[in-house]
Amino acid sequence: MEIILKKDVENLGLEFDTVNVKPGYARNYLLPQGLALLATPKNKANLEATLEARKDEEAKLVANANAIVEQLKKTNITIATKVGAGDKLFGSINNADLSDELSKAGVNVDKKYIKIPGNTIKRTGKVEAIIRLHRNVEHTYEFEIVSDAPPAPAAPKAAPAKKQTEEETTSEEA
Repeated sequence: MEIILKKDVENLGLEFDTVNVKPGYARNYLLPQGLALLATPKNKANLEATLEARKDEEAKLVANANAIVEQLKKTNITIATKVGAGDKLFGSINNADLSDELSKAGVNVDKKYIKIPGNTIKRTGKVEAIIRLHRNVEHTYEFEIVSDAPPAPAAPKAAPAKKQTEEETTSEEA
């Protein structure tokens, strides 16, 4: 079922997006909550008229989104977290954690604009997240997840034990 979103809906789309959803989700949740309209020809025409009227405002929003993308390109994030055996995390990292780390780095991106494939990350390594700031502005952001524990020092190698010959053992006994 094709609908037009009236408000931003997490994991679905932004305001004024036209998306396809399952009919039950639209009838039972989106339409009664006032989050969407049916995408009838009349509503599509109204949407086009609204977008045309908001053209200047849209241009400002796109410019702001592009400015944030430029900040993101200059920002490198490494999230340190507790790691268990191998590279498996205790718990997981999600879009809220990435949003917090970006805020600490000086780039404010709301968590609802961040989409992590699989929704959570459970292993260390390099990860990509899609940051959609506007319907026309989307950026793939790469960040890294590492262990917060200091690297374990290498164990000193023990000197190989000397084999005692029969002569040495008999001389020690004497």
